Amino acid sequence: MEITGLHKSFGDLEVLRGIDLSVSPGEVVCVIGPSGSGKSTLLRCVNLLEEPTSGTVTVAGAEVTDPDVDIDRVRRRIGMVFQSFNLFPHLTALGNLTIAQRRVLGRGKAEAEETARHNLRRVGLTDKESAYPAQLSGGQQQRVAIARALSMDPRLMLFDEPTSALDPELVGDVLAVMRTLADEGMTMLVVTHEMSFAREVADRVVFMDGGVIVEEGAPEQVVVEPRHARTRAFLARVLDPAAAELPAARDEESGTESGSGPGAQTAAETGPETGPETDARP
Repeated sequence: MEITGLHKSFGDLEVLRGIDLSVSPGEVVCVIGPSGSGKSTLLRCVNLLEEPTSGTVTVAGAEVTDPDVDIDRVRRRIGMVFQSFNLFPHLTALGNLTIAQRRVLGRGKAEAEETARHNLRRVGLTDKESAYPAQLSGGQQQRVAIARALSMDPRLMLFDEPTSALDPELVGDVLAVMRTLADEGMTMLVVTHEMSFAREVADRVVFMDGGVIVEEGAPEQVVVEPRHARTRAFLARVLDPAAAELPAARDEESGTESGSGPGAQTAAETGPETGPETDARP
């Protein structure tokens, strides 16, 4: 995936302000940052759930932003897992996994069900194929949503805060599935607030704030020893107090050393959590 000069505005509000980002095949890139920084909007622009104002997005060699592109064909290469599970309540887990295969990919019933069962096994839900969403826990519903996306044989998986709607005790099972996908070589772009996942699984971490990429690099650099004051201030707020004792580092923006105290926070970090960025609609 290649993103170049991506801008997105909603009226007078500019949410993305010139994003350049690439994800190599098999790479896991985690995007972190405060609410309202443009993370979810970035994902939604990748598969045209939101139309970019300007810039280009290319996935698996196809320019998503080309006005003449067959967007349905492009979207078949991109799987997306939302904050909310977005399962069809009237369909079983198996039915949720087969409907798009049959209607979009044209697979027969037997092939679609075989693929669905394979992916339910991948997420540890073989025994839940006949269950309806209301009979599943939140974590199980999210794993069904992941299996549904995998059943379309995507080249790229997008995850938009996949654990944010879950009770804490259910988060681990979903993250375990995502770790397995990473180990299997799935290309993944993940918006997350799970710093342990970013540290342990990501090949690269991107910190966004105010619609721009402030810092990116290996997890040990961005999460453990960030260079920028804005990154340090954000991490100090989301990590536990012990982990938040980050060493002072030279701020590349100012050339001086600065800490992670309140004075380092920006308006984007402390402002209200509102705006198009926080919208989780499918």
